[in-house]
Amino acid sequence: MNIKHLQDCPPFISGDGCMIRELANAATEDRAFRYSFAEARVAAGEKTQPHALATSEVYYILQGTGRMHIDDESATVGAGDFIDIPPKARQWIENIGEEELVFICIVDPGWRKADEVVF
Repeated sequence: MNIKHLQDCPPFISGDGCMIRELANAATEDRAFRYSFAEARVAAGEKTQPHALATSEVYYILQGTGRMHIDDESATVGAGDFIDIPPKARQWIENIGEEELVFICIVDPGWRKADEVVF
């Protein structure tokens, strides 16, 4: 049985400037699945850097209010929203609320720095 607690996962800053804690990543662990699963946080008034991944990604918003940008489209997002981000799409998210924006990121196959381009 594999159980991890978020607080036991060391935080790091990803290329787009998000604070990430990876709970699982098939690219860095011997796992039976292909994806990575992480919690991301963006402080109030902050935004991530425009970037693109070679892989597919989804966000699931847990807390806060943001504005999601994918290529030439943007939309307001909040708790309970699921965002499908196609491979190679230019994307970023900004926190437009007054509390921390917290969301889950799932990348398939698992996130690797080599698969990310920051603009």
